[in-house]
Amino acid sequence: MPTNNIQTNKERFCDILRKTGRENIDYIIEDLESWGFFDAPASSQGHHAFPGGLLEHSLNVYDVAMSVRDTVIRMRPDLENELKPDSIAIAALLHDVCKSDFYQLVKKKRRNEIGIYEDVEAYEIHDENFPVGHGEKSVIQLLQSGLDLTDDEIYAIRWHMGPWNLNRDDERFYRQASKQTSLQTLIHTADTLASGIIERPVKKM
Repeated sequence: MPTNNIQTNKERFCDILRKTGRENIDYIIEDLESWGFFDAPASSQGHHAFPGGLLEHSLNVYDVAMSVRDTVIRMRPDLENELKPDSIAIAALLHDVCKSDFYQLVKKKRRNEIGIYEDVEAYEIHDENFPVGHGEKSVIQLLQSGLDLTDDEIYAIRWHMGPWNLNRDDERFYRQASKQTSLQTLIHTADTLASGIIERPVKKM
């Protein structure tokens, strides 16, 4: 269920990031602010397509990832050091920074319940600002902003969408990267669960 309390979510988001102890994290937060991250939607008309939706989605991915981590470690204690909480925080909270300037609010005509066209606000995708792809854009932005990412975090952020719709080389690179770190699969799984289940609209009875 969307809470859409941007200020509360922002405070929690920044608190989790700061607790990672990463160098330059306050500069990263300043850049997120300037990019419009905290007010952006998570999609144009799918999951969390409302102001602050991207922020809430990122927290959902973090919460799911940490829950999945607990389950995985109970079953595979040897993976505890590979799934470090600070790396999960970095990868989960920052996997979609590429969407900060991705959606633009516009007026559109849409039929209402009785068939009459009316003006409604809707989001349109605008990817012309930095057209380098999805996950790779997040990685590049974070590195340019001064965040020192580990290889595992780069893999997790770059490939968080999973192996869908990839060309042959990208699919090969995805699978090679997934053999290097469990973090990549964890973040992809958490992103899928958050957007596909947690953020799914409640069915009207």
